[in-house]
Amino acid sequence: MSEDNRYPVTPDGRYFVVRGRLWRKSNPALAPDLCEQLVKELMHARRAVGAARRVKDAQKEDEAHAAVDCAKRALGERGPVWWDDGAPDYNRHMARNTPYAKWFAKFEE
Repeated sequence: MSEDNRYPVTPDGRYFVVRGRLWRKSNPALAPDLCEQLVKELMHARRAVGAARRVKDAQKEDEAHAAVDCAKRALGERGPVWWDDGAPDYNRHMARNTPYAKWFAKFEE
């Protein structure tokens, strides 16, 4: 399970699972201070998305979504994978449709 014990983490530590879907974890090789700064940027950008939606400002919302994407890429959660063993990326796939299916089945019971 993940640090907060709410979401299962794959045995290789690459993904956590929410409602059966795999979500790529941040690159564990990032320096802790850099990771902390990027998470702050991500949270700021997510709040900006909400603020733009509340005032119905499509341009600001697009800019905020781009900032979210930028932070997630810097964290390694999107874009090129952070592992180097050639394994494919299953980000956003349903766990039951991936090589993690057998492992995940124990959480569906």
